[in-house]
Amino acid sequence: MKVLVPIAFVAIVASLGWALVAMMRGDSSSGDAQRSRRMARALTMRIGLSIALFALILLAHWMGWIQPTGLPAR
Repeated sequence: MKVLVPIAFVAIVASLGWALVAMMRGDSSSGDAQRSRRMARALTMRIGLSIALFALILLAHWMGWIQPTGLPAR
């Protein structure tokens, strides 16, 4: 889990960067429709990775692989 979570965060940020590049690319040969599809695909991937990471953290907590270490409840 200590390796998987940072890898997932890097993948999420990379996907966000990919969407930024697709949005900012100014070549007129690809057209606006193709640029929009690439950006939407990258943002969809980011959302999917975020949901998968959240589900993985919930599963890991439920299975006992990770323990909460926050402030104790009173």
